[in-house]
Order: sequence, then structure tokens, then C-alpha cells
Amino acid sequence: MPSKSKRYRGDLEKVDLANTVPLQDAISQIKSFKATKFDQTVEICMHLGIDAKQADQAVRGSISLPHGVGAARRVVAFCREDQVEAAKAAGAVEAGGEDLVEKVQGGWMEFDVAVASPDMMRVVSKLGKTLGPKGLMPSPKSGSVAPNVPEAVTEFAAGKVEFRNDSGGNVHAAIGKLSFEADKLTDNAQAFIDTILKMKPATTKSVYVKKVSVSATMTPGVHVQV
Repeated sequence: MPSKSKRYRGDLEKVDLANTVPLQDAISQIKSFKATKFDQTVEICMHLGIDAKQADQAVRGSISLPHGVGAARRVVAFCREDQVEAAKAAGAVEAGGEDLVEKVQGGWMEFDVAVASPDMMRVVSKLGKTLGPKGLMPSPKSGSVAPNVPEAVTEFAAGKVEFRNDSGGNVHAAIGKLSFEADKLTDNAQAFIDTILKMKPATTKSVYVKKVSVSATMTPGVHVQV
């Protein structure tokens, strides 16, 4: 197992792993860690008391954070021919129907998000085995299947965040860059937490939110009070 860097170990010594701190304090601590040569992405992780094996306890969706995430995303749009130009004008790197499906089947994967109109899912379903394992399959639950394709393209290209729980019941999301002001990162994190809280499955029987932590790309995590 690779050893942690001297910088990481030094930052870890500043973290009280036995206790939680208010969200704003956690963000401030992340920002106080030793700087790197690049602008790190700040992430939040929420460990939920759900049974990830049960479909009715899945937590999945998307959110446009108050201050964005500081990174543009490459979006493709599966849409009718009459929507292609509008989708591209909204920021899609590529748009189309059967032709785009064939392009992806041929190995082209130069995109971060795929959106589709509901009537195109019949065609896009052919890509289930290609896009599904990569988490790129359009879905109504994540907001990437929408009747207004150009609007969806604009939102995701600007940094709309998709999320879904993993097999361990954890939900991860980027909430901005380390260069963001602390208040903006706090606002983004709180908006994400509030969204997850509102999505508590009715069938969840245990404590819903078990643990929350924030971290940057190359820093330890700091545990947050909920």
C-alpha cells in the first residue's frame, strides 16, 4: 500500500478524527492545509444508513449548486435532428440520434455527461452496457433525461452535479475548488446536504445520515456535524 506524502501526514496531524466540527469550521480547516501546485477539487461524502441492495432505498439525483463547481463539463446530447443545433448552441460537444449512438458504440467517449430527450431513450438503450458501468447512462432520476434538451445541456455543462449512492451507502459529490471563498464552499456543501436529507427513503429504518466528511483532492477528510 503506497505511503502517504509528508504533506498529507502533516495535515492529518491537525485533524481530530475522534470528533466532528461545524461545517464552516471543517471547510476552513480544509482551506488551511498546505497548498499544492494545482487548484484541488473539494468533495463531500455522506455515509447513509440505507440498504444499498434495495432499489427503493437508492439515493440518486442531481443538483445545481449555488456557486457552481468551478469546472466546465463536456456534455453530449441524444436528441432529434431538429434539436441538434440548439443543443450544440447550449454547449453540447456533440449531439444527434442514431449517428451519435453509432459513434459511441465505435469507441468515442470524449464526454463527461450524457443527456437525452425521453423519446430518444429507445435508441440510447443500445448503449446500456457501454454507458451504464461508467455511470454515464442518461436517467430521469439524475435529471439527464429531460424534454428540454438544450436547457439540460446548459445546466450540466455549467457544472450541475449528479450523485448516486455506491454499494456501501456512500454519496460523493464535488462542491467546488479549493480556491473558492470559504463561504461559497460552505453554501455549496450545505445545499448538497439539504438535498440528500430531503431524499430520505421512506423504507430506511436506521439512522439516515451516519457520517459526513469534506476533503480536497490531496487532503485528509474532516468530519462534519450534522
